[in-house]
Amino acid sequence: MSIRPIDVARTDGGPQWVEAVATPAGLEVWWDEPRPHEGGRRCVVRRLPDGTRVDALPQGWNARNRVVEYGGRSWRPLPGGGLVFTNWADQRVYRLDGPQMPGEAATSGGAAGQPAAGEPVALTPEGSARYADLYLPPGRDEVWAVREQDDVRDLVAVPLGGGPLKVITKAQHFLMNPRISPDGGYVAWIGWDHPNMPWDGTELCVAPLDQDGTAGPYQVIAGGPAESVIQAEWRDEHTLYAVTDPTSWWNIHLIARDGSGARNLTPMESEVGSAPWKPGGTYFAIADDRLVVVHGTAGRRLLSVLDPERGDLRELGGEATYWAPTISAAGGKAVSVSATPYTPAEVTVVDLDSGAHERVSEPKPLPDRALLPTAETVTIEGVHAHLYHPTGVEGPVPYVVFAHGGPTGNYTVTLDLEVAYFTSRGLGVAEVNYGGSTGYGRAYRERLRHEWGVVDVDDCARVARGLVELGRADAARIAIRGGSAGGWTTVAALVHSDVFAGGVAHYAITDPESWAAETHDFESRYLDGLIGPLPETRQRYTDRSPLLHAARASGPYLMLHGLEDAIVDVGQAERFVAELDRHGKQWALLTFAGEQHGWRREETIVAVLEAELAFYGLIFGFETPEVAPLELKGRP
Repeated sequence: MSIRPIDVARTDGGPQWVEAVATPAGLEVWWDEPRPHEGGRRCVVRRLPDGTRVDALPQGWNARNRVVEYGGRSWRPLPGGGLVFTNWADQRVYRLDGPQMPGEAATSGGAAGQPAAGEPVALTPEGSARYADLYLPPGRDEVWAVREQDDVRDLVAVPLGGGPLKVITKAQHFLMNPRISPDGGYVAWIGWDHPNMPWDGTELCVAPLDQDGTAGPYQVIAGGPAESVIQAEWRDEHTLYAVTDPTSWWNIHLIARDGSGARNLTPMESEVGSAPWKPGGTYFAIADDRLVVVHGTAGRRLLSVLDPERGDLRELGGEATYWAPTISAAGGKAVSVSATPYTPAEVTVVDLDSGAHERVSEPKPLPDRALLPTAETVTIEGVHAHLYHPTGVEGPVPYVVFAHGGPTGNYTVTLDLEVAYFTSRGLGVAEVNYGGSTGYGRAYRERLRHEWGVVDVDDCARVARGLVELGRADAARIAIRGGSAGGWTTVAALVHSDVFAGGVAHYAITDPESWAAETHDFESRYLDGLIGPLPETRQRYTDRSPLLHAARASGPYLMLHGLEDAIVDVGQAERFVAELDRHGKQWALLTFAGEQHGWRREETIVAVLEAELAFYGLIFGFETPEVAPLELKGRP
């Protein structure tokens, strides 16, 4: 018996943003979740105090946005069960009013105690603007957001009752984390400029708010070119809590509003944070006089309560090996997304005093636990990895090395039915957290600086060779696969090493110089840090480009790409397979209409997995009768 592709599709992804709301009737919990069976939309779900779950977003609406192309925080709950959100189809901000709960005050646009209209109402004008990192400033009948238009970003206030938008501030090229001080007199945000990425260096800024709600001149109170502030919240009108890394680890600091001093509240070699690809992530939440904190390494991420005065950090227990970078607190409880090696990402409520855990999102159907592999976390020659050997199988087997995206992502020890899909068919999987991965401090992350295409490839090859030495892998039957930056590592590994028998590249970069010229603004200078600035270091781009060295490929490729990908254009894959074909190498290219940078539709996820299995059957020499045959072009 094996894991089916449809099993993977129906557990793919997980809740992304959460919110805890204290009401007179008890705690409400809100989150958004993927719906692969509904065209890949993200639906906002509301869990009432009595345990009832309801969709807060009607069919046909999709709470996503395209700010920095990856999107950011896309919704916030309004009093009375309403919702403000960004809609994927037109990128506008909408308000959707909900039925009034007993004891709640009416919000603008509806009379007290009366159910509001059931259709979303647009709050922002038609046009090319996108909005993300939504935030409801207390005491103001408006939602704040990062607005992106023509590669220009600013912080804007959007009236909840309708009306013209107001620009709060224009500052750095990229902005996130708008927050108003408790007295309403100041605004804080985090900003950065090219060529930095937000995990390289950002600035925590504070400015006075004028009577008209616009920001005056700002002061940078933390961060800099080599210090990354990734979240900040006001403690009171004089100080802020902020996650930043002057010690090379993302820790929580208490920082004076005027920048006159800072104190590390969690001085440890453990990360309170991760790479903020999507503006709006939260790594801690304020719970009265305590902080609820997500921290740890890529191998284990914990949920704890911090006493900021005494510095005590108390773990909240439970079986979870992972807590997501989204956390909210209200009514003596915290809400986040947790996972274990045998359960998928689920919205979890934790009592801050008793430590009791309650999973509140709808359980997903899971296969027999006997089909799930057991993770073994290892370090091979300084490289972190998680190994998944097929259950009950002894001796060397074919292995697939997984290379994550980012490249600042990481693999965590959690249930992944994509892994189980392959291990249940006798393939081993090694998830490699190569140099550049987050979760191990800045020094490990910066092993990749100017070495992309070298360190990541070498680390994956090192783990592959280590698997052979450990007696786990058959040296002649090791493949590599990955998506986005992991796709780059995949295509580079076959042309810059001879370890791998083939590669599966999902939406991969294949030529760095052309990608830098054609990609979106957020990542347009990313390669300055990963390879080097152009034109000064062009030779590195030439030397490392898989496209320019396709003749060296040590095995066949399966290239998979979405036709609406604005981050890595499908041309990267098309030009690469043309070069493979020119040099007589084997390849297959499958493209998918309606998909962007990542797979969201159930039918796509199924098709991709089946094609990937057929590919491994071809290069490893085993039968795959349950999936359609895959034809490789080129000469064997």
